[in-house]
Amino acid sequence: MASKHVTAPRCDRQADARCPVLREHLHNPIYAGAYVFARRGNRIRVVEGRARKTSGHDRPMSAWGALLRDNHQGYITWTEFEENRRMFQESAHMQKRTSRKAGRGGEALLTGLVRCGRCGRMMRVFYGVQSGHAHRYQCRGDDAHVGAGLCIGIGGIRVDRAVTAQMLEAVSGRAVEAALIAAEKAAKADGAVHRALERDLEAARYDASLAARRHELVDPAKRHVARELEARWNAALERVVQIERRIADLDVATSSRPKVDRDALMRLAQDLPAAWNAPTADARTRQRLTHILIHAVVIDLDDVAHEAVLLIHWVGGRHSEVRVPRVKAQRPRAPSPPGAVEVIRRLAAEWPDRQIAITLNRVRCPPEGAETWTSVSVRQVRERLGIAECHASSRPDATLSVQETALRLGICVGSVHRLIHEGNLPATQAMWAAPWKVPTEALATDSPRSEHHFALPLHIASRSHASRHMRPRSSQTSAAMRRAVTEAGHPE
Repeated sequence: MASKHVTAPRCDRQADARCPVLREHLHNPIYAGAYVFARRGNRIRVVEGRARKTSGHDRPMSAWGALLRDNHQGYITWTEFEENRRMFQESAHMQKRTSRKAGRGGEALLTGLVRCGRCGRMMRVFYGVQSGHAHRYQCRGDDAHVGAGLCIGIGGIRVDRAVTAQMLEAVSGRAVEAALIAAEKAAKADGAVHRALERDLEAARYDASLAARRHELVDPAKRHVARELEARWNAALERVVQIERRIADLDVATSSRPKVDRDALMRLAQDLPAAWNAPTADARTRQRLTHILIHAVVIDLDDVAHEAVLLIHWVGGRHSEVRVPRVKAQRPRAPSPPGAVEVIRRLAAEWPDRQIAITLNRVRCPPEGAETWTSVSVRQVRERLGIAECHASSRPDATLSVQETALRLGICVGSVHRLIHEGNLPATQAMWAAPWKVPTEALATDSPRSEHHFALPLHIASRSHASRHMRPRSSQTSAAMRRAVTEAGHPE
């Protein structure tokens, strides 16, 4: 429209492509010079045992009631209208259509080209939540029904590498030579078939003319003979029509086949690898190059061979099958939880029964006949094993617990754990999930940081300093209250 200096009507609300007037110009074939009838139809569904009819559903072009091209002069040609329809379908990513989609950037190379080999739906691209995570191609299956589950899924890096290798190999010099030879052989084969059909058509026409002359020479009084000759004549005419239709189909297929340009293919063999590996080529550029060469990629999983089967549909009509091995990620195995007896033996000399019970519950080692550990159950097992109880005098004075450290610094227990995990406060554990032991020397905030010393953050140090000055006053007040209660004759 812009090339022909046609001014489009302006919409009152918007002036972009979402305007209904411009949308009608791009979607309605009447502006392409065609007359169309019954572009939309009705659908009938059974809802709760009753038929429900809805109208206004778009039909495919093959199901339109009437289509008369070049009926009048249009704003655009019919070829441009079909190209616009194709672009609209490829850009509709959020609609459930089976046509391929356009590339929108991103790390995934085959965006909009991947199709599930089991259900035939378009596969979606999923990126990791954190930066640096690889993308995946997944088919969500029939997600309209809750509980249907995923269909298939596979990592995208290996698939993209395999498809890239196939594309670069397809446009290499030897591949171009092979494609030219194959095109020449296909043209020769089509010519041979066309000549054979022409000879068959000539013979069929001769048989039809012979049958017509025989029918004209028969005596009309001999009705049975005339009926038989008429039937033979009709059969000969039907054979002529069939051969003519086969020739027409072959001509359409031959004309629709893209013409082979040797010079253009040789230039492509040199330009594509350079453009693909150029430092300025981004993901969107590679996706556009992929859409030029590949029409679709069908992915299926071979569970027996543990491989992914890729069926590449090239734009020229050829197909290639590639198998990509699926390698399972070697994740580090979580350490097996220790037994209850081992935990009690390792912690009984340093921690009371309550802390041992908390540690046993953290490592998820339930006792027999119960769900959780308690101080009583730990004491029973310890006494049965003959392990002595931990007393405050047996613990080394050079270490403090997390609660004692928080009380000493005047901060909460969570802040102490944060300092330990950040590496600002040195601490040790007897085993995983055991209580932390903080060296007493590490709490010297006025000394420089060393192996046993650390520097508190400013806000924590200020609170610790304030709590030190407030602590004697609190202890004096508590002692005075206890003396008053004792003198009054009441127990503490």
